[in-house]
Amino acid sequence: MTSVRLPSDIEEKLQMLSIARHKSKSDIIKEALELLLRTETAEKDSYEIGKDLFGRFGSGGTGGDYKSRVKAKIRAKHNSD
Repeated sequence: MTSVRLPSDIEEKLQMLSIARHKSKSDIIKEALELLLRTETAEKDSYEIGKDLFGRFGSGGTGGDYKSRVKAKIRAKHNSD
């Protein structure tokens, strides 16, 4: 069995929630802890967090080799002079 001491403001909020939901304070605390534990154990790795963003914004290039594009721009500049 575990006991928890709550600050008075949280205790008051818990009491009001208990009355509003017609549930015991213990049941509300159990539900909250279950939600927290489910959320914490379902922690995602960095790939899962960012996979929606990968490839979403292009580099603005047309693809291909960066070095070749730079050389082409330099050649174009020198040929136009």
